[in-house]
Amino acid sequence: MEKQIIDDKIKELFVSSRVIALVGASKKKEKDSNIVMKFLQKSGYKVIPVNPTCVNETIHGERVYGTLLDIKEKVDIVDVFRPSVETVDIANQTKEIGAHVLWLQLNIENDKAKEIAIKNKIYYIANKCTKIEFQKLFGII
Repeated sequence: MEKQIIDDKIKELFVSSRVIALVGASKKKEKDSNIVMKFLQKSGYKVIPVNPTCVNETIHGERVYGTLLDIKEKVDIVDVFRPSVETVDIANQTKEIGAHVLWLQLNIENDKAKEIAIKNKIYYIANKCTKIEFQKLFGII
């Protein structure tokens, strides 16, 4: 697919989405997931952190959930900071909660997760950072 078409679709997904579940959220301020979560919040999104090691704690003012299935509100984008091998289960959870985007961060890809997403009409984005793409597409440095 042509790069411009892909960029236009990603921009459209950012514009039409309001709630992002961030799987692999970290309380450590130096971690990429923590930095990206804070950036997305400042960009106007509600970001729900998911990390089974710190359930019910808070990261950037948001309660942490153990899995996507524990979240009770509608999620638009599932943003994944976990190893590729874990993404099949995350793709299945994404389907279960009705999110319309499965976004795997830099260096994360999985053909089976992609297959699950596409079969269930979920947009699959892999090996891209939400923060970098947002900054590029909306001209923010």
